[in-house]
Amino acid sequence: MVERTPLWAVFALPALLVGAALVTAGFDAVLAAGARRGRPGSLRETAVRAVEPGRQVLRHLVQQPRRTRASDLPLARIGAGLLPVAAVLAAVVLPLGFRSVSDLPEGIVWFNAMEALAWAAVWLAGWGPNSTLSLIGGYRFLAQGLAYELPHMLAITTAALGAESLRVGEVVGAQAGLWFAVWMPAAFGIYLLSAMAMAFWGPFDQPAGRDVAGGAGAELSGADRVLFLGGRWLLLVVAAAFSVPLFLGGGHGPLLPGWAWTVLKTAAVLAFLVGVRRAIPTVRMERYLELAWVVLTPLAIVQALVVAVVVLNR
Repeated sequence: MVERTPLWAVFALPALLVGAALVTAGFDAVLAAGARRGRPGSLRETAVRAVEPGRQVLRHLVQQPRRTRASDLPLARIGAGLLPVAAVLAAVVLPLGFRSVSDLPEGIVWFNAMEALAWAAVWLAGWGPNSTLSLIGGYRFLAQGLAYELPHMLAITTAALGAESLRVGEVVGAQAGLWFAVWMPAAFGIYLLSAMAMAFWGPFDQPAGRDVAGGAGAELSGADRVLFLGGRWLLLVVAAAFSVPLFLGGGHGPLLPGWAWTVLKTAAVLAFLVGVRRAIPTVRMERYLELAWVVLTPLAIVQALVVAVVVLNR
């Protein structure tokens, strides 16, 4: 059972997530710069590359805001602001070791429900500016969401089935002896794919594709753009972190305290997802739709059935 944290953790959670997102973005920036300009010649050069995302945030904050003709500014701003809010709300059920802000009885359902807010946020951000390119990005995210959501739900439901509970703390407790990733490898792999799709990241970045000038966030500027892009990084961090209590044993591990194991496992998953972005090109939308419906969904159903048989015969 996961313990409740003190009240101050409610205010510390957003800061921790923002810090993790900045570190992940810095790591990605180092890899990107290395691919363009080669390995850094010194530690100082590595540090300069790593802080580039922070410098971009400052540049966006001081740039002159731009508006499209006949834009619906409130809708666009609600969309940009709702994305990081959805990520933070999803994270309230994430345990750090064996303590979480709120170990809700339906924590897994809560996490999935917050993804619906992310759908609405990206759509509003694409719709509000009244721009063709941003609207295409919003539609792409909806199409991608319809493709990834069903295998995603089946994957996280499989973990809940293995623990016979929707409470995240009990899912962690059920992995004290054996991680779910070991005997639910298909569900774990599908979850990682859907985590990238949820954050429209790596091979699934068409909603923010360069071919449509940045997609759903193409017309956002200033603080609105910072919130939108920052929310995307927060979604990636939260989705990666949620794989730890679902499939990687949460805070279970030898020698180190539970919170340290959670941080290490989350960092490993994030490093893997960042590496996937560099290794695999963007997948065309119709190819991913076909993969999701023809391969991933049946595979997730078979994995759930296997877990159900094991649970029934305990």
